[in-house]
Amino acid sequence: MLTRRRFGQLGGMAVGASAVPAALWAVAAPDFTVEIAPYTLEASPKHRFRTIAYNGQVPGPLLRMREGLPQTIEVRNLTPDPELVHWHGLHIPSDVDGAMEEGTPMIAAGAMARYTFVPEPVGFRWFHSHTFAGKNLNKAGYTGQHGFLMIDPRDGTPAVADREVFLGLHDWGGHFVGGDDGFMNPVYEASTINGKMLGFGEPVKVKAGERVLMHVLNSSPTEVHWLALAGHKFRVIALDGDAVAKPQTVEMLRLAPAERVSAVVEMNSPGVWVLGEVRMHVQAAGMGIVVEYAGATGKPVWTQPNDLVWNYRQFADVQATKATEDVTPIELSFDSKFQGHGNEELWLINGKSYPKTDEPVLTTGKRYRLVLKNLSMDDHPVHLHRHTFEVRRIDGADGLRGVRKDVLLVPSKTTAEIEFVADNPGRTLFHCHQQDHMDRGFMMVFRYA
Repeated sequence: MLTRRRFGQLGGMAVGASAVPAALWAVAAPDFTVEIAPYTLEASPKHRFRTIAYNGQVPGPLLRMREGLPQTIEVRNLTPDPELVHWHGLHIPSDVDGAMEEGTPMIAAGAMARYTFVPEPVGFRWFHSHTFAGKNLNKAGYTGQHGFLMIDPRDGTPAVADREVFLGLHDWGGHFVGGDDGFMNPVYEASTINGKMLGFGEPVKVKAGERVLMHVLNSSPTEVHWLALAGHKFRVIALDGDAVAKPQTVEMLRLAPAERVSAVVEMNSPGVWVLGEVRMHVQAAGMGIVVEYAGATGKPVWTQPNDLVWNYRQFADVQATKATEDVTPIELSFDSKFQGHGNEELWLINGKSYPKTDEPVLTTGKRYRLVLKNLSMDDHPVHLHRHTFEVRRIDGADGLRGVRKDVLLVPSKTTAEIEFVADNPGRTLFHCHQQDHMDRGFMMVFRYA
């Protein structure tokens, strides 16, 4: 089906004249090379998924950069379809950010493109496909096209732990089913951490007394995940790569699609444990990994928590003062529209579906407050490209400071408020990070005056 977003992608290819056939690839070595190619993922001996991946692995390679030092990444598209890579969480120009809606050219089949930018800000970022999928679970965010990206401080700030571990959560396969709201929703066949179902991947091997910094990414195309490590707790120090105002020790983590959590775990309980989804039906689908102490043996142990517990507020400072006086509000209301069986379901921002959504104009240097009103029955992980925002109001709590993110889960029938400074001129995409919602129009673009 040629949807409006798909039509825009095909048109965007004409802009991508910088992409060249494989035979003409430049010989000068880039800092990193990312190859997009077909790949068969063996999540378990009984679960094999024909997908698309980066550099023949899932998750893709860890790209480690230093703040402020220019980087060139060569992306080679070895698939039969146009592709695009979004550098999620980076403050970079629109033409290299990796969103067709902002003006980044698509990479044609068999072609390559080079992205050169100065990596910032410091922290745990990631990269992923930013194309249209529709109802094809072998496209875009449903595939293995995701990888870790870490930007280290230029001054080499001392480590907060003995070592780091990167963990990527993802859901695979399945099919679409009809929901009560008339929408078609994906239901998955398997869930993995670092591309393997629980019991089939290499364990995370640790030593007693170690402090391990776990960087956790939820790259699922649509699903929120809850994670716990039996016998241990997490000391959360950063959300979406940005340090929180008040680090907290928690029993479990909640990650909406595209969110990241960085947490230090004190390895003070020797044994063999399960790090996995708190909801048992999701863990049974494979969402877990074994954590094994040196010298420990035996069957991995899981301890089931009683409740799902998480909120953003616990990591914030709370101010008695009201909203910043020199801020310009922009109200954005989210809702859905079912147009009848056989027709495309739509998601709306202020009553309009992309590409017919408004394009609010930003002035460089001004501070804006987005008032996010979720009128729908769904929770929405909303993402603002090329900027970092501060959470000011969530779950009825106002006056929050010190929680800086690029993705925020806005629960059904609630209002959240976030603030950001317009300090990165260029077209700036705002959207729900659920692949199916984005494909059905839950997007809009801010433009600078």
